[in-house]
Amino acid sequence: SCPKPLQNEVPVWVAARSPITYDYAMREKCHVLSWPLTRPFSEAELYKQRLDEAIAKADNGFRPTFAMMRHAAVYDTEADRQKALDAIRLVLGQFENLFRNAGDVVNGFPKQIPLEELAGREQYDPAMLEENLLFGSPDTVIEKLKRYEALGVDAFVYYASMGLDLDAQKRSMKLFCDEVMPAFN
Repeated sequence: SCPKPLQNEVPVWVAARSPITYDYAMREKCHVLSWPLTRPFSEAELYKQRLDEAIAKADNGFRPTFAMMRHAAVYDTEADRQKALDAIRLVLGQFENLFRNAGDVVNGFPKQIPLEELAGREQYDPAMLEENLLFGSPDTVIEKLKRYEALGVDAFVYYASMGLDLDAQKRSMKLFCDEVMPAFN
């Protein structure tokens, strides 16, 4: 005789980016988590469009919670800004090595591409990353989050583990909690 769940229905979440996954999630009445990677805000708009299309197609009365995840770093000094940009670029370089099978994995960590080798490559451009990701001062991050809120995103997933050291992650999260979250209460 195991204890019974408190809920009649346990919410199930689906990570979705492609139309077929959105269709599945709506047909099966699942909530949706999407992640535009390092792509611009237009990618988030595309995911919302796909969700809306899947809701209409399912026509079953289900309205999911729509969550969006982004790499996040809140900073108020140039040194912290640079630390965040360097960290995300190194992690992205590690993933490129995995996708290309270009480097070894040692003790579970893929080989890092030196930052100077990433210079000039569009997908590692610091200005693009800072614009597209949830990076910036508290006021900038609030502005960015308000765009997601206006789009219809119900929940935001703060993705902190992107190569920043623990102290920098904690400082960023504290700024997020103290300076950003009050704008959404």
